[in-house]
Amino acid sequence: MRVSKRFVGPLFVLPALFVLAMLVFYPLVYTFVLSVTDPAGNYVGLENFRTMLDQRLTSRTLQNTFVYVGFSIVFQIILGTAVGILLNAKFWGRSGIRALIVVPWVIPGIVAATTWGWMFHTEFGIINYMAQSAGVIDAPVGWLTNPSTVMPALITVNVWKMFPFVAIMVLAGLQAIPEDLYEAARIDGAKLHHEIYFITLRHLRPVLASLTLLLAIWGLNAITIIYAMTRGGPANRSIILPIQIFRQAFEFFQFNQAAALSVMFLLITGVLMVIYVTVFAEKE
Repeated sequence: MRVSKRFVGPLFVLPALFVLAMLVFYPLVYTFVLSVTDPAGNYVGLENFRTMLDQRLTSRTLQNTFVYVGFSIVFQIILGTAVGILLNAKFWGRSGIRALIVVPWVIPGIVAATTWGWMFHTEFGIINYMAQSAGVIDAPVGWLTNPSTVMPALITVNVWKMFPFVAIMVLAGLQAIPEDLYEAARIDGAKLHHEIYFITLRHLRPVLASLTLLLAIWGLNAITIIYAMTRGGPANRSIILPIQIFRQAFEFFQFNQAAALSVMFLLITGVLMVIYVTVFAEKE
């Protein structure tokens, strides 16, 4: 049996679309259904959303999520940009340094979290040992058990994990800046900080804007580092939205409320994705 040419393409794509529908669209639709029903399957409208928003834990979770993601992005961008600019300079061993700088990014998240967890350990951690040896602190600090230090410690790990990606992307953006611009600036008497501000950062603006949105999307979905190191503790001071969704579903078995929280979380990340696609897709 011969098939018309206009149906050949769709026939080849149909199996992939079927698999995509089963793996993506069906769970997505089912999550929406769970969010507006009770455990018995009865329609309850926005009751699950109202229940989750009324919980004090949800406000704490939202606050922790924005603090964790926001400060992580700021320091990732600053440190990554500085390292990218340094790696663009000419010096001996530059290729080796470029290779080594990527190591934190390629290390699996669970391995990095476990290693840093031991380094931050109150009694046996090397961070407390080095700080005490240098006279910075008098007694061991419970970095991951103290409510005032747990979030800065987790942000530090997240920055360490992701800044190499920013550095590599910034380095790629620097390669596209014509050398003639720097030479013309030097002829006009520009100093190093003038070159960085008026040439480097101006040309890196689209790259940094794209990186900010990507890091925000990835940061909102990140769960490995925090869950492996603190599981949201102490006293929920490091719990973020993905962890609360996981707890609500698989610890408290309140799947409908977890689905409602997932839908709200999806809307937040969806807004960021729409901004990224509409603002930067055409430019790229």
